[in-house]
Amino acid sequence: MILKDPRTRHRRLGVVAAATGLLAALLTAVPAAATPDPGDGTAASGKEVSQSIEAQVRSAIADGEIPGQDEVVHSDNIEHLTNIPKDALPGTNSDLAFQGRYAFAGNYDGFRIFDISNPKAPRTVAQVLCPGSQNDISVSGNLLFLSTDSSRSDSSCNSTTQPVTEKSSWEGMKVFDISDKTNPKYVAAVETACGSHTHTLVPERKNVYIYVSSYSPNAAYPDCQPPHDGISVIKVPRNAPEKAAVVGFPVLFPGEGPDGGGNPGAPTNPGVSKTTGCHDITVLPSKDLAAGACMGDGILFSIADPEHPKVIDQVQDNVNFAFWHSATFNQKANKVVFTDELGGGGAATCNATVGPNRGADGIYDIVGKGDKRKLVFRSYFKIPRHQADTENCVAHNGSLIPVKGKDIMVQAWYQGGVSVWEFTDSSRPKEIGYFERGPLTTDALKVGGSWSAYYYNGYIYSNDIAKGFDVLKLSDRRTDPAKWVRLNELNTQTQPDYFD
Repeated sequence: MILKDPRTRHRRLGVVAAATGLLAALLTAVPAAATPDPGDGTAASGKEVSQSIEAQVRSAIADGEIPGQDEVVHSDNIEHLTNIPKDALPGTNSDLAFQGRYAFAGNYDGFRIFDISNPKAPRTVAQVLCPGSQNDISVSGNLLFLSTDSSRSDSSCNSTTQPVTEKSSWEGMKVFDISDKTNPKYVAAVETACGSHTHTLVPERKNVYIYVSSYSPNAAYPDCQPPHDGISVIKVPRNAPEKAAVVGFPVLFPGEGPDGGGNPGAPTNPGVSKTTGCHDITVLPSKDLAAGACMGDGILFSIADPEHPKVIDQVQDNVNFAFWHSATFNQKANKVVFTDELGGGGAATCNATVGPNRGADGIYDIVGKGDKRKLVFRSYFKIPRHQADTENCVAHNGSLIPVKGKDIMVQAWYQGGVSVWEFTDSSRPKEIGYFERGPLTTDALKVGGSWSAYYYNGYIYSNDIAKGFDVLKLSDRRTDPAKWVRLNELNTQTQPDYFD
């Protein structure tokens, strides 16, 4: 189905939201300091909404203002090729990585490997049960890496949940050998302070460095003590991955006191997360640069020496950003798109009450040279289609679409779906395509939608939290040149030089 006039839908829902204030009430139920990403559970649970909100959602569907429950809609330039539902792994679907003809899909219960040589009919070649949210995933050569950010009884794939207050509990990085894609083998585990919420690879010929992002220390947690003002760096020898080990903990937010020098959060900055580590880091190895989305701060730093990253600039947005979640460079490395995960991924924030500048992307130009480079804010981007009060929706994971001379990316917005948008003019971003489903439910706020949406070798791949693996085909004169760019490997947080 093609949604013919999203402008009507945008206008009417905006009037309803402003008149009732229902969406504001729903948002205030979420803690001011947003808890990033859905909790360590499955997408099956939901939070009931009031009868008036339920009636509003049903009315919006009946009037055609939003898609019907589970109904697929998209712009004319996007085709939905297929959906592969979840199978042996029932947990929350998470991030994606790619290598050759394979896609690797994270899941809170493990990971799944697809053969995508025929994008219209992906074929499952392996499903690995290894619980430990979020199972953020990446690949390099014959190695696959998984992040564990939930307290486990041990580092094995047979572990069970265990209180983080127990010293014997384990969180960190897991390493698999994927030389045989049909039979991945678990070869190493490295415990890291505060676990590993996400991770980023800095690959070299002999070694793979891993930047481990984690946060929220507590004096009661033996393995996650404050201050936690940096990242763990792991070195993995390619020929001996079993020797993987932490080689450093560079401090990114130096400062006095128990919390270092990052954003203090509330009460100094109400509604903003206190910086106690990073959520996600994107590196651009060809430029020796990295951008960190670190809770209350955005940072730009040099990785010329990967074991000793050096911060170049640090910025905050204490008006519209609640939680700095992720980052994407443009190809020329003169812009960074940071995302704000307002509501932690579990709230309905794509509505008129929240507005266009919160839970959005922040576009920053990089000006100057060398160590004097600065991040300069230009504008916000948010999808222009309001979502129902039962749909969690906020800016999430995306990637560049490689078109020379243009800055275009595809991005996941949970139940807001998948958006293709252009920021060639940093001050005037615009959406040029979209794909989404109607709400999972009309009587509860249930977590679902696209966790990650990435462009790889001519197609868009999306990992939907509840619905499974989607493949989209984008046909547009503005993006068609990207079809000629072919990669052997893609971890979105390790951005390639597409035109080298």
